[in-house]
Amino acid sequence: MHPLISTDDLMAALRADPHPTVLDVRWSLLGPPGRGDYLEGHVPGAVFVDLDAELASEPGPGGRHPLPDPAALQEVLRRAGVDADRPVVVYDADNGSAAARAWWLLRWAGHRSVAVLDGGYAAWTAEGKPTSTEVPGSGDGGFRVRAGAMPVIDADQAATLAREGVLLDARAPERYRGEVEPVDPRAGHVPGARNAPFSEHVGESGRWRSPTELAERFASLGVTSCEAVGAYCGSGVTACSVLLALEHAGLTDARNPAALYAGSWSHWSADPARPAATGSEPG
Repeated sequence: MHPLISTDDLMAALRADPHPTVLDVRWSLLGPPGRGDYLEGHVPGAVFVDLDAELASEPGPGGRHPLPDPAALQEVLRRAGVDADRPVVVYDADNGSAAARAWWLLRWAGHRSVAVLDGGYAAWTAEGKPTSTEVPGSGDGGFRVRAGAMPVIDADQAATLAREGVLLDARAPERYRGEVEPVDPRAGHVPGARNAPFSEHVGESGRWRSPTELAERFASLGVTSCEAVGAYCGSGVTACSVLLALEHAGLTDARNPAALYAGSWSHWSADPARPAATGSEPG
């Protein structure tokens, strides 16, 4: 399944039987929680999943959004009605940066048919497509989590990848350069990492850029289809949109996926022994 689905294709899929399971994962780093937006209106039949509470473990030594416990994730997904033989579509408010976390986690858990709604809820409503305030009851999905289907790297592996392959930093340029750091212990970036802001994956329309545009962008950062590549961000959320963009661009696929440094900068910066580079160059 392609990692993106258009609003028209989702509309058609919702009319089919069986239709895909739809997950609403609207989220913002600094809040408020997305459930309020969900209750005000969502794609009909969509189930809200809380990124902070359900798509991550408690913050701690592993970072601000450690990967969830597989058993806990399985319970969340089954309650949302997820089955292995039924496609899943996930969406957020607009640019896919939060929905990509759910997309990646489902892939990591072994689901083979997951897509992010291109343009998110903003595109859905801008086109006048139907919305609902009805909250579905608890589902009875039978999906079995088999963690490990997508590669995850630790701090040492991230450092090696930054030297020997390509490690992409998904944060905003000012955070990458070390000029500001609103949430983590120190400013800067992993030495050798290259800045690939997640906000640049979409165009002015709010839709994802074409595969050709993204491939050219990644090529300028040294990414090729044969290059070892991974990504990180502040806490392992928006980095997933880099991984989705790489797949959308045709540079990676299910057989050759890019890696996620799940702890990301929140994990790296917590250890004063790990170096931090600053400025616009990888360092």
